[in-house]
Amino acid sequence: MASSASETATTVPSADARRPLIGVTTYLQQAATGVWDTTAAYLHAAYLDAVVEAGGIPVLLPPQPCDDDQAAQALAAVDALVIAGGADVDPRRYDAAPHPLTGAPREDRDAWEAALLRAALEAGTPFLGICRGLQVLNVELGGTLIQHLPDVVGDDRYQVGAGTFGSEEIQIEPGSLLAAAIGPERRAVPVYHHQAVDGVADGLVVTARCDDGVIEALERPGPGYCLAVQWHPEMETDDRRLLAALVERARARRDASETPRPPDLPKEHA
Repeated sequence: MASSASETATTVPSADARRPLIGVTTYLQQAATGVWDTTAAYLHAAYLDAVVEAGGIPVLLPPQPCDDDQAAQALAAVDALVIAGGADVDPRRYDAAPHPLTGAPREDRDAWEAALLRAALEAGTPFLGICRGLQVLNVELGGTLIQHLPDVVGDDRYQVGAGTFGSEEIQIEPGSLLAAAIGPERRAVPVYHHQAVDGVADGLVVTARCDDGVIEALERPGPGYCLAVQWHPEMETDDRRLLAALVERARARRDASETPRPPDLPKEHA
């Protein structure tokens, strides 16, 4: 697996390539460091490492009170959006009663990320969902979740606990955005989730599954770039190509929007 921020060697892009700004969502929670014990924006450094290695500049987007206009304004400042992993999505957002093992709701993060996602889909901003990010995408578009996978698969292999990532094999659909980024071959991926997609939202397609049927990737077909995976590509050097694909799409979209319009030709006079 990939090393931490202090141990990971990064690949610096060429000097003439201006790095895209990649917005990455975070927690807002109590954190202790040194003499301080305070509320802070919090995110595993592996996400930041992965964005930097891919040639982007990570921009943290912590939860905050907002409406759709404010979320759109925040999103307009970046070239792509990553909704990172984290706490369970509040089951009330898909009209379900909470399972006894579903985590306490993080309403601030649910509302903020849903607003950012709506803005991204509206604007065509390249989007990558990671773990929780896949679930936010599915729920926001009308899908539902399995709240505790062991009830379905019979064990805790998808989340063994204590911060230890499991490894599960997935089969990727050829021709998908996912296959274009990391290849269509069968592969093992690092997993840490006790929930998963149940009902797939209208407009999304499944592009990776495990042998037991657990969904590990969703995409939204269309002119934009909308891909979400249930596993943690930021933790595996090879899978970080997903971040590289996002950065490249963000760069291409930004450069296209900045291409100056050719001057109007003078009208011919008779």
